[in-house]
Amino acid sequence: MIKNDLFLKALRGETVERPPVWMMRQAGRYLPEFMALKEKYDFFTRCRTPELAAEITVQPIDIIGPDAAILFSDILVIPQAMNIEVEMKPGVGPWLPNPIRSQKDVDQVVVPNIQEELGYVMDAITLTKEMLDNRVPLIGFAGSPWTILCYAVQGQGSKNFDLAKGFCFSQPEAAHQLLQKITDTTIAYLKAKVATGVNAVQVFDSWGGMLSPVDYKEFSWKYIQQIIDALKDETEVIVFGKGCWFALQDMAKSGAAALGVDWTCSAKNARYLTGGNITLQGNFDPSRLLSPIPEIKKMVNQMITDFGKDSYVANLGHGILPNIPVDHAKAFVDTVKEYRG
Repeated sequence: MIKNDLFLKALRGETVERPPVWMMRQAGRYLPEFMALKEKYDFFTRCRTPELAAEITVQPIDIIGPDAAILFSDILVIPQAMNIEVEMKPGVGPWLPNPIRSQKDVDQVVVPNIQEELGYVMDAITLTKEMLDNRVPLIGFAGSPWTILCYAVQGQGSKNFDLAKGFCFSQPEAAHQLLQKITDTTIAYLKAKVATGVNAVQVFDSWGGMLSPVDYKEFSWKYIQQIIDALKDETEVIVFGKGCWFALQDMAKSGAAALGVDWTCSAKNARYLTGGNITLQGNFDPSRLLSPIPEIKKMVNQMITDFGKDSYVANLGHGILPNIPVDHAKAFVDTVKEYRG
């Protein structure tokens, strides 16, 4: 039995004495312990070495004490497994030397055997569970099919993903084939994670907000819905769509256990749009962790008051930034843990 199951209770909508708290990208670059490993091993070596991935996953649990761990990995291990080459270039970020731009390219993309191509992730889960020793739940994750397509077609990060959008609008048949292949792979991947021991999964739709509401339904949401449908009877599914407040109404009817909200959507609007009967997660502006600690504490308390302590998971509105002082991250977590509404 998990000793601290507050996070799972909140996902199930149970009454809790305080909200649980964790931070997106909490296993990451703001921690000196993480940076020490980063200097020794390149990015995908850290992802592919179960001992390193497990160590990085558990670091924030020991250092800042959140109520859930999220497995250290990357959303781009999925395209790598699908015969799409992905590198991590210093100063550039994700770099795909052979982006997908045609039907012929889509035909080369495979739906892989998960254990063969991504078995190292399952090994990392097994090791992480041992190291966590049931202290807190473990979250597994994947990128949304649309977000993966953005990188696969654009070839790198972008401010507007114009090439990815252009591909979808000019070659919709090829785009939908690619999205379906990514969806099928993601479902198999998340099911394998659940079977190996993660306690919940999160789908990151990092670039969903790049699409209009109409295009979002066609090129992103219907594929996320397939993932929810395939997983919801096996585990709690959280969906986080950055910039996707316009879709919260549809998302709330999806069968997801919780919805992530970014800092541009107020708690009041998020509760209103979702009908007030689904767990929400978020939505502290990551840059606000640069504020003085007393201000962080005040704002975190206000955030909890605005969302309400039940059916709520305290989190950031996106991943923690690399320049956040560790004591500020800890202040965020501690303030939630001290909350007694």
